Amino acid sequence: MQINQKRRTLVLTLLLSAPVIFSSVLASAGPVADQTKKELKFGFVPGPYEDTFRKGIAPILAKQGYRIRYYSFSSGLEANNAVFTGDIDANIMQHSVFLEAYNQRNKTDLAGIVHVPTPPMGLYSRKYRTAADVQAGARVVVPNDPVNLERALKILAGLGWIGLKPAANPIDVTELDVASNSKGVKITPLESAQAPRALEDVELAAVQGNFAIYSGLKLTDALALEKMTLPYVNVVAVRKQNVDVQWARDITAAYKSPEFQETIRNDRFYDGFRLPDYFRKS
Repeated sequence: MQINQKRRTLVLTLLLSAPVIFSSVLASAGPVADQTKKELKFGFVPGPYEDTFRKGIAPILAKQGYRIRYYSFSSGLEANNAVFTGDIDANIMQHSVFLEAYNQRNKTDLAGIVHVPTPPMGLYSRKYRTAADVQAGARVVVPNDPVNLERALKILAGLGWIGLKPAANPIDVTELDVASNSKGVKITPLESAQAPRALEDVELAAVQGNFAIYSGLKLTDALALEKMTLPYVNVVAVRKQNVDVQWARDITAAYKSPEFQETIRNDRFYDGFRLPDYFRKS
């Protein structure tokens, strides 16, 4: 009788504690993705991505019953943190290499769901009209974050001005990865958003496409544009748990839609942008 009583007590204890254990597992897994939400919060940094979204994507989502709220951030770090904490649902402002570097350093789980039209980084000058005019020893401003610094250095290398060490990790690139400098350019790292203003004080600046457009610089005026490869084409970023929810799939479908692609192709503003591969398949 005592053994049976102990068994009944153990079973009762397990049954009573099961909801607590189950709820703890759910809590550790993060909030459950909402498949039915109809209000979407998007974050942007200065650049063309919000205008592109408002013009070509928002009307498509509105027809599906979505309400859109817009949030502005001064930096990509703030925009990514807002997605991770759930303050916004998605942001549109970064390429996959930057996103992966952010995840590694912050132990986060953001993921890209679709590529978007992206202006390439360019080398700009108010003093010189062409790259051939640039004199030896010119000062050039480059982004101070490693991922975008690598892009700027590749532009200089493509012009034959510098040589780079092979197999440099984009996440850890510094000026020390410059193996040779036949042009004698003076490389000055600076926060990316400040690069357009620096053109008043230096001969050259490597400016990310979004900041160039935001400051009034034209892609067609660049002395050289980067040969943008796929990892550097920007993405819509969401929490990993939301990659396959309905609203995320609807965002992806809107970008890949014929309506959006027609909007981009018919607007000369996007001349020089790197278009995602799905444009070529339509």
